[in-house]
Amino acid sequence: MNTPFDEEPRRKGSLLGRLRASFLTGLVVIAPVGLTIWLIWTVVGWIDGMVLPFVPRAYHPDRMIQDFFGFARDSQINVRGIGVIIFLVFTIIVGWMAKGLIGRSVLRFGESLVERTPVVRSIYSGIKQISETVFAQSERSFEKACLVEYPRRGIWAIGFVSTTAKGEIKNRAGNQNGLMSVFLPTTPNPTSGFLLFVPAEEVIELDMSVEDAAKLVISAGLVYPNSKDLSQPPE
Repeated sequence: MNTPFDEEPRRKGSLLGRLRASFLTGLVVIAPVGLTIWLIWTVVGWIDGMVLPFVPRAYHPDRMIQDFFGFARDSQINVRGIGVIIFLVFTIIVGWMAKGLIGRSVLRFGESLVERTPVVRSIYSGIKQISETVFAQSERSFEKACLVEYPRRGIWAIGFVSTTAKGEIKNRAGNQNGLMSVFLPTTPNPTSGFLLFVPAEEVIELDMSVEDAAKLVISAGLVYPNSKDLSQPPE
């Protein structure tokens, strides 16, 4: 498949066609950069909007800059990122306190109160499980990318090996060689998918990294890892 960056032999064409080709090439370059900057700018602005209302107006960065440089109070100065810094510092302090004896005691007392509240305990327990799954600093990340036959024999799909099956699932399945927990992502959104328990001998582990496999899934097979190496004829 040709991309806007592939070199093509020179051929006669209209000026409009050459301009169109140049525009598409420039779009391929600008779009990822622009979307990335826009996303970061939006997220930083959203965090600032959530954090800065809790900071006294006298200590807002725009007010402090106005006072320091002598600008008029009605002038608009947008300083983004201060809310993110405050949020990071506050989160680090809370995490540091939670690791201590007093912090753990306060957390246990607070959770005991939440567990006795009918509606709040359901919301809190769900959010807590999601947070622990996403942010836990343990070996809960995918180990390897793999190939499994799905949805039938002869058709292969990319999956991610999370761990080996344990407990009741392992005992009830009756597979002597063991089962592997494989997450089968969907395209182009890899955050949704299916959890499969596949016999270990039917799982083919790949040499490509989990990140490369994720790119292959998200791009629907367009971004292939090691494509330059595969394009070269074997020696």
